[in-house]
Amino acid sequence: QVQLVESGGGLVQPGGSLRLSCAASGSAFSFALYTMGWYRQVPGKQRELVATMAVDGSTNYADSVEGRFTISRDNRKQTVFLQMNGLKPEDTAVYYCNARIPPTRYDYWGQGTQVTVSS
Repeated sequence: QVQLVESGGGLVQPGGSLRLSCAASGSAFSFALYTMGWYRQVPGKQRELVATMAVDGSTNYADSVEGRFTISRDNRKQTVFLQMNGLKPEDTAVYYCNARIPPTRYDYWGQGTQVTVSS
């Protein structure tokens, strides 16, 4: 069983920064083989991609966060991070961590962490 545990969410003023972390664990879970990603969801809307990092280190960002957010990973600690700078009220959402090996059935989600950007 794979567990993904997010942390680092909270309330921040517009223009502020937060760093999300996602710690992965599980028996026979090889973190380095997984594409790691962050997604977010607001009530009434579909979950959307924020950023992903593949096993080769290549990254993909949503246009709305490009230049403000940075995804990184520490394979030794089995942790993925999302550094969020220049936060805007429209970044308010529940942020979810994802681990997958495309195109296989190996696809796991964390429980989510709330990020609220408000003055």
